[in-house]
Amino acid sequence: MNQLSVACLALLAAAPATAPEPTRAHPAPAAAPAGPITVAVDATEAPRRIFHARLAIPARPGPLTLLYPKWIPGEHAPDGPIVDVAGLRFTAGGHSVAWRRDLEDMFTFHLTVPAGADTIEASLDFLSPTEAGGFSAGSSVTSSLAVVSWNQLLLYPAGLRADQLSYEARLRLPPGWGFGTALPPAGGPGAGAPAGEIRFAPVTLERLVDSPVIAGAFYRRIDLGVQDGLPHFIDAAADSAGALELSPELHRKYRDLVVEAGRLFGARHYRDYHFLLSLSDHVAHFGLEHHESSDDRIAENGITDPSAIRLFSGLLPHEYVHSWNGKYRRPAGLATADFQRPMHDDLLWVYEGLTQYLGFVLAGRSGLQSYDQSREGLALTAAYLNQRQGREWRPLQDTADAAPILYFSPAYWSDWRRGTDFYDEGLLIWLEADVTIRNLTRGARSLDDFAHLFHGGASGPPTVLPYTFDDLVAALDQVAPSDWRKFLTDRLAATGARGPLGGVEGGGWKLAFTEEKPELVKTIEASPQGGQDLRYSVGLALNKSGGIVDVIHGSPADQAGLSPGMKLVAVDGRAYTADGMNAALRAGKAGAGPLELLVENTGYYKTHPVRYNGGERYPRLVRDESKPDLLQQILAPHAGR
Repeated sequence: MNQLSVACLALLAAAPATAPEPTRAHPAPAAAPAGPITVAVDATEAPRRIFHARLAIPARPGPLTLLYPKWIPGEHAPDGPIVDVAGLRFTAGGHSVAWRRDLEDMFTFHLTVPAGADTIEASLDFLSPTEAGGFSAGSSVTSSLAVVSWNQLLLYPAGLRADQLSYEARLRLPPGWGFGTALPPAGGPGAGAPAGEIRFAPVTLERLVDSPVIAGAFYRRIDLGVQDGLPHFIDAAADSAGALELSPELHRKYRDLVVEAGRLFGARHYRDYHFLLSLSDHVAHFGLEHHESSDDRIAENGITDPSAIRLFSGLLPHEYVHSWNGKYRRPAGLATADFQRPMHDDLLWVYEGLTQYLGFVLAGRSGLQSYDQSREGLALTAAYLNQRQGREWRPLQDTADAAPILYFSPAYWSDWRRGTDFYDEGLLIWLEADVTIRNLTRGARSLDDFAHLFHGGASGPPTVLPYTFDDLVAALDQVAPSDWRKFLTDRLAATGARGPLGGVEGGGWKLAFTEEKPELVKTIEASPQGGQDLRYSVGLALNKSGGIVDVIHGSPADQAGLSPGMKLVAVDGRAYTADGMNAALRAGKAGAGPLELLVENTGYYKTHPVRYNGGERYPRLVRDESKPDLLQQILAPHAGR
């Protein structure tokens, strides 16, 4: 008998004999509970990566179906971390209530409310992961900080929209920890609250899930000022006090980011805004958008070290743009009524691709990236997508359609597989749209006018205004009449080796290559997660130990039989180092012989001759003096300094 069989038998033996029969996962519409559902979270054991939650759910006698959030907004996949829920129990009036998981939807639970009961009490533990992956379900806790994502700690009745359910949240933190969130308070400690308990005002389930909490022993609220009558903050928690030392120059740039965003969109759709900034080397590094906040996670030295500041400079602008593009204006297929219905990701090239572009623009306008740095980053983006061999078979549209699986695809063979390219290829397409509008209107209009029209409207509290592809085309046509449907569909459906460089070239620049390594490449390679970027020469991407992460399909390395999973041991007879590899590439220009690369592959060693004599090769942009520098115009500040 194997281990899985033993586990299955143990589970069946433990199931109460009175558990209800499993039913289909789609119940009939239900009436809203008589009062708010309360969820009390005890995070005092957060440093142990354990959260405890207790819920009181108003209910009527009879069958009840409860759901655990599956499709998490902004993560674009059914990745709710239900595997990390433990200790699930239900009671009514102090007596245990049996439950059964649905056989078709593992996120659904069925139980029967006993006669005479008007409330179901639920308790569960959430076992916060130690691994980095999984977006908000990845590592979110250290000994000194935690990010509390409410969707991980609650259940909700089936048959109701997320905006029809009211929740009253309470939270206990380790002693001495500070916290930040966009959730409105209900008076804080006191007013009947147990000592040390934080109480929040009742909000809809939709808003609760949209409002995580950051907390930590080393916590600092950084005031970014009031714009258009609304306050803005960075709520930062770190693994050390020194990591919170924000320089006056960087502080000014973040303040300018808030100002420039207002100029770009012309309206704000929040009551206040909080960048929830985690500074740690022990949490998953990513950003997740919310309407009035963003969950931004970077390295511990992310706001103190110049190299780290450079690497993470685009994160906060990107997530901030999502308040307008993704939260306020949202593709209709992503504006689902609850967290169980599948989301349609086909417009992620707008949701994420346009956000990637506008975040790039705001990073430049706010000074978070200099003009030279912006061009350097754009060159790297243009270069890898221009030679992306997976474009030969997978069009950009399919990278969006397949997002729920591509988000979790491995790094190996990513050039041939493609990944979530709708981010960066979307950036290139929207840059081209911006350049096209400027040329069509002879500089009178730009994509800024589209942002005003499509994402602006009237300022006010959070709301969702869904859109379709047709709405998008109509708005672009209103800004600058043209065949925008063909413009977009041609680029979405295109296959072939060449990427969409029309915006780069129309903006007055050309993609070229040089033997001089760009500063951004040096910074990336020197970072803890860096390696060596040889994609544009021999066709390899290596990690720091020489492991082959990717091989460019059709490159000299591919033709020589190298593949991901192998490890580069020696170059031309000498032990592999990054500097040694670069020296061998330079020396190879003088001779006709191949590079001799000794690799280890599952315990076996073999030398692969790689026929390449082009030296080091890195992308850069060079000016096309026959055209105006529209890129500089696009990235120029719009607000006075």
